[in-house]
Amino acid sequence: MKVLITGTSQGIGKAIAEMFLKENHEVTGIDRNESAIEHQGYTHYVCDIRDYDHLPDIKDVEILVNNAGTQNEDDININLKALIHITEKYGVQEKIKSILNIGSASGHTGAEFPEYCASKGGVMAYTKNVAMRVAKFGATCNSLDPGGVLTELNECVINDPELWQQIMDETPLKKWATPEEIAQWAYFLTAVNTFCTGQNIMVDGGESINYNFIWKD
Repeated sequence: MKVLITGTSQGIGKAIAEMFLKENHEVTGIDRNESAIEHQGYTHYVCDIRDYDHLPDIKDVEILVNNAGTQNEDDININLKALIHITEKYGVQEKIKSILNIGSASGHTGAEFPEYCASKGGVMAYTKNVAMRVAKFGATCNSLDPGGVLTELNECVINDPELWQQIMDETPLKKWATPEEIAQWAYFLTAVNTFCTGQNIMVDGGESINYNFIWKD
């Protein structure tokens, strides 16, 4: 299928792109940075998703994964408003089969930076709105809302032994997800799933059960 993924230069987005490529899908990535992915089935556009006037012309997207996001950096505009624009431009059309928004466990709990939580909470509500509108195409729309993931953006707490121990004390499974684990969820919810829709699916190792957010000052 024809797959469009935002935020593919590193972390979760890169892992999702690689998962789809492994399964022989045609993948296009949009990111404000260059990508290290080298595969004949992959096309990469360097573009900030907030730059609406210069987004690439990509037709007939069948799977859209809104992964691009930030933390404490223009969160509302990047995590929510740009995600909405990308979805309306590429996702809400008759060829679409599935849309997946990468949210956050913090959208459920509110236990993080204020604008970040608000942006991800907005993603949760928007997901349900889109699910209702793409149902006429036989398509699904869900959000996948991870807790802690072992990415470069989280290294400030991963590499701090004291904070890391506090986080593990809050996490029943005593681990964070790898990007590849999140990619497996993303693949299932888009390329495999055909019935679950309008849902906000939290994958956080049980950390949100305790509702305590730990971060570096």
